[in-house]
Amino acid sequence: MTTIPSIARLRRPGSLRRRQTITAYTFLAVPLVFFLIVRFLPTFTALRLSLFDWNILKEVQPYVGFANYDKLLHDGVFGRALVNTALYTIIGVPAQIVLGLATALLLGKIRKLQGLFRALYFAPYVTPIVASAWVWQWLFSPQFGPVNTLLVWLHLPPQPFLTSPSQALATTAALVVWQNLGFQVVLFLAGLAAIPRTYYEAAEIDGASGSQAFWKITLPLLNPTIVFSVVTGTISYLQLFTQVVNLNFTDQGGPLSSTMTVALYIYQLAFGRFQTGYASAITVVLFVIILAITLLQLRFLTRRVDYG
Repeated sequence: MTTIPSIARLRRPGSLRRRQTITAYTFLAVPLVFFLIVRFLPTFTALRLSLFDWNILKEVQPYVGFANYDKLLHDGVFGRALVNTALYTIIGVPAQIVLGLATALLLGKIRKLQGLFRALYFAPYVTPIVASAWVWQWLFSPQFGPVNTLLVWLHLPPQPFLTSPSQALATTAALVVWQNLGFQVVLFLAGLAAIPRTYYEAAEIDGASGSQAFWKITLPLLNPTIVFSVVTGTISYLQLFTQVVNLNFTDQGGPLSSTMTVALYIYQLAFGRFQTGYASAITVVLFVIILAITLLQLRFLTRRVDYG
């Protein structure tokens, strides 16, 4: 009789752990199913559609195999959109990281009105993108924009900005950097707050200068934050769409397709020309590019952080 309670006591911890595991997986299954439906199902659907000459205006959707992918190799607009998207990423990601980190370091040194300054920098990030794009379009208008008015007042020649094939992309990239700056500032402020103060105190005792402390302590320990910023920023720029559309709504893609992005080209093909199969092929290519770049970034940028 005495052995039965002892066996029950021995089994109880394992049974509790098993129930906890089942409960955990049950709760995890809900967002997992949602993620599979929202993310993976459209991806596989796009992969299937890319193998057809799919057009909603046609009754028959013929199977064409990899013909849509072969068409990409000879599509000049897609090539231009791919180059533009790469330029947006190359310009925007380093700019917003450098400016975000520099602003966060400066905000960390002030004590008065710190909350106000943080709110001012974060305000563009929570402002609707469409509204920001229209304001930006007004600011850089060649005819009556305040920026050109200021240039004339400074005895400088007015610039075409968004109407120039050589300036439109940089002007658009400036909007995206400005809009994302607040998020980068908050991100780096959190990363800086997580660095133990004892490291800086020890460096000060050893006679290290401010620049030495930044390069030897701050920057290495901010690696997880920088990696997160680089990865999310790169994905965002590779999918750039809303700002480009609304900066020049009457001429989407800018003069001579100078601001055209891959995402915008997909939209035009799918909903403007109803070439769903070809648009799906470009979507699959963009997905592969984003996945490959993300994996490479995580592989080569991630460093082990040891707080001691």
